[in-house]
Amino acid sequence: MIIIIINGATKTTTSEIMSKVKSETKKELDIQKQELIEALKACGAVQYGNFTLTSGKKTKYYIDIKKASTDPKTLKLIARQAAIKIEDMDVSTVAGIELGSVPLATAVSMETELPLLIVRKATKDYGTKSRFVGDIKPKDKIVMLEDVTTTGGSVRDAIKIVREAGASVKHIISVVDREKGAKEKMKEAGAELFPLVSASDLLS
Repeated sequence: MIIIIINGATKTTTSEIMSKVKSETKKELDIQKQELIEALKACGAVQYGNFTLTSGKKTKYYIDIKKASTDPKTLKLIARQAAIKIEDMDVSTVAGIELGSVPLATAVSMETELPLLIVRKATKDYGTKSRFVGDIKPKDKIVMLEDVTTTGGSVRDAIKIVREAGASVKHIISVVDREKGAKEKMKEAGAELFPLVSASDLLS
């Protein structure tokens, strides 16, 4: 921080102003993050017991984001916080993987007014037989929404499908990251994971 003194008067520099703005922004984001943590707990998204994840791993807790995506107030919080992260990204489309990520991506699409793309897990045997619902064009820049990331397997599959269609995926936003290697796996796939909250945030 630089402070300039002219004729005994102290003037605030641009760097000082920017530092204050960043500090206030971080404080606001921390408050919003805490609001989301409380909302996820209140809507029953965090459950304790004996569970088996999609990856086959056993766990003593389960994060059911479907509880959040069917609760209007919590879904609105998710959409707003994801939209804030998207402001700093160079993207043109919001994508979600069927089924769990679709309401999340839809809410974020409405919040940002960016087009929505749904990525199917498999090709249908009828209709257009497309893996996509919505328009996808070469050179589209896509941010992908995911409900919970553990190892990132389903996201990596979706990234591959989207890239094969000629579009770009460099950003993944997950509501909750279980901190089990998804960030590292996304980096290996040439993308960056931006979780809204982590499992340790929820369990603390």
